[in-house]
Amino acid sequence: MPYTSYLVEKGASHSFVAEAKPPTVTMPRIKALMTGSLPGFVDVIRNLNSPALLEDSVIRQAKAAGKRVIFYGDETWVKLFPKHFVEYDGTTSFFVSDYTEVDDNVTRHLDTVLKRGDWDMLILHYLGLDHIGHISGPNSPLIGRKLSEMDSILMKIHTSLMSKERETLSPSLLVLCGDHGMSETGSHGASSTEEVSTPLILISSSFERRPGDIRHPKRVQQTDLAATLAIGLGLPIPKDSVGSLLFPVVEGKPVREQLRFLHLNTVQLSKLLQENMPSYEKDPGFEQFKMAERLHGNWVKLHLEENRSDVLLSLGTKVLRQYLGALKTLSLSLSTQVAQYDIYSMAVGTVVVLEVLTLLLLSTPQALRRGADLEVPLWSPVFSLLFYLVFLVLSAIHVIVCTSATSSCYLCSLPWLVAGGLMVLVSALLCAIVSTLTRTVIESTLLRKVGCVHVCPCYPFILR
Repeated sequence: MPYTSYLVEKGASHSFVAEAKPPTVTMPRIKALMTGSLPGFVDVIRNLNSPALLEDSVIRQAKAAGKRVIFYGDETWVKLFPKHFVEYDGTTSFFVSDYTEVDDNVTRHLDTVLKRGDWDMLILHYLGLDHIGHISGPNSPLIGRKLSEMDSILMKIHTSLMSKERETLSPSLLVLCGDHGMSETGSHGASSTEEVSTPLILISSSFERRPGDIRHPKRVQQTDLAATLAIGLGLPIPKDSVGSLLFPVVEGKPVREQLRFLHLNTVQLSKLLQENMPSYEKDPGFEQFKMAERLHGNWVKLHLEENRSDVLLSLGTKVLRQYLGALKTLSLSLSTQVAQYDIYSMAVGTVVVLEVLTLLLLSTPQALRRGADLEVPLWSPVFSLLFYLVFLVLSAIHVIVCTSATSSCYLCSLPWLVAGGLMVLVSALLCAIVSTLTRTVIESTLLRKVGCVHVCPCYPFILR
């Protein structure tokens, strides 16, 4: 990709390696790019048939601000944002063997749409490279030809935007990124370095670059793009975003604007922290944020006094460092908090489901044999020693988990009476399974010994 390489090495651009969190499949990654939030593993299932995205996003904010958004490419975007594009043409990703038509269906719109000036955002999602990886891996000779094709498309878009800038005198932003990486076998979805590492290149004439200025790509989070795009477009940052502004993008701005952008981002992250963490005031990131705000206030007072001394410059640099430190810490705290799963509640729910399924499987043969007269022995186990032992053990575990939990837990937030009822249900189901299993074993044993056997649900009696 010679043209892209030139822009990265010598052009007005900033390049990054954006880390995508698992699962590295398309729908969760689009969600992360546009909302700045961390998708969960349930989104792997949703990836098969993506529902409309209800979370706040850059696309939603752009539409609310009256911006015209056009999209061509992977139909996943159309499913996630069904009423947000003024014009779109989605291509299906189902036929993995197709790496030509899926891209041609996107490129065929380019000449027309680039000549028009009736849009504010243009999103293109090319699938061909991903499909080649699935077919023959990253070392396929097809990869080189596809990258060359992508390079020529990027050159066409960039030269068109530059010519328009000369007419309008308003800078544009071109973003080149990937939703996920590719493993050595051409697959994706897991957490290997190759799968989570994606390119992120921001190109704009507003980025100053002196001759000989060598910029090494910094490692950032994929979720950082949402906050950066929102600030660049003058939109509110999506409220659930855990990303932080890519500061190199605004380094050329006056200090006052830099501080305002950083303040907007830290305020949004601090609000999100307050919603997700009861003891947010003790969080190091929140403390750094409050300190940065106080220093920012002092800087604004000096600035309004038109003080141009070294004190103002030194204080401005200090405030910038404080904001950047707060952003990093807040983003990390939120990412850790959001990525934490409620293991205890998930485990209890799984146990209940497995108990019900086991009981049904054990009782189905009897129900079929007895003309659907299903007998599940629940009453006897409730008063058995086993029931009380299980109930006491589960109650003790519940108390220990809820009193030592450092993060929020759904079951621990329930009233003790409701939680106790759940423990009774789990204990009763376990005893019912044991009783049913015991009765089934005894019946099968006795049937082999005698011609006719009857087992009482409570106490086994052999009737000849």
